[in-house]
Amino acid sequence: MNKQDGLAERFNSHRQHLQSVAYRMLGSSNEAEDAVQEAWLRLNRSDAGQINNLHGWLITVVSRICLDQLRARKPDTEDMAPDLPADHQQGPETELLIADSLGPALLLILDTLSPPERIAFVLHDLFDLSFADIAPIIERSGAATRQLASRARRQVQGASSSRQDDTHQQHLVAAFLQASRQGDFQALLSLLHPDAILRADATALKVTKANQAKGAPQFEAEMSGATKVANALQGKAQGAMLCLLDGRPGASWGANGTTMVAFCFGITDGQITSIDVVMDRVRLDNMDIRLIEQESAEAAQGVQA
Repeated sequence: MNKQDGLAERFNSHRQHLQSVAYRMLGSSNEAEDAVQEAWLRLNRSDAGQINNLHGWLITVVSRICLDQLRARKPDTEDMAPDLPADHQQGPETELLIADSLGPALLLILDTLSPPERIAFVLHDLFDLSFADIAPIIERSGAATRQLASRARRQVQGASSSRQDDTHQQHLVAAFLQASRQGDFQALLSLLHPDAILRADATALKVTKANQAKGAPQFEAEMSGATKVANALQGKAQGAMLCLLDGRPGASWGANGTTMVAFCFGITDGQITSIDVVMDRVRLDNMDIRLIEQESAEAAQGVQA
């Protein structure tokens, strides 16, 4: 085996790990492969015999290549954030939970970070490199690198918590629709805050009044109390579909591809506090309404249980 073949073999023993690092930094398998290939070219041009720690050298080179690619995407505008008080610092258990949650959603969150924040977070929280090793890569001091990783971690945790809250609210609305369709009065009560309010706009009042003989709900401009709201909607959501209304979980009903009514839910501490029934054409046309293809029946049942 000649020297070149030996170097290629040593490089290939690190390739999979380098690909994993680059993918988490860039969020693109093609770009990650390009970064790894560039690292191989740089290794070929270097005096490999003088590299004592090939793994560390390759991680550093790939990270710098990725940093350059990230900076080419958007301006490097990170500001230095003050250190968090000691009682807000995250322990290794929290860092491991974040690392284990890596997936498409986390990659989207990482896209919101500045390039140095992303590099610091990925290398420290996901690959356990020390801040002392990361600092030269992003050309920061060890303390500044710690700050960047800490700020990135807070952003990741905040976005993760928001996603979890949105998912729970979606399940709550799905459970409410299911209970309404089934006419399950007790289930509706359990999902509503005792002081829940239902509000209907003028168009909704006019349309439902004209169609009460056909089974339309009996709405008022404002109805207060869980019992009254549950009575109004018991058995009435047969055609309503789970959807996102301006990005928030809600429900809508339509005909011939046109939304005719939207139900906007207010949710606090795991209970439905308000429902706004919107049928005004102008308001509906200005809403971003996106149907959720399938409701999770199991999730809905879990909320009711």
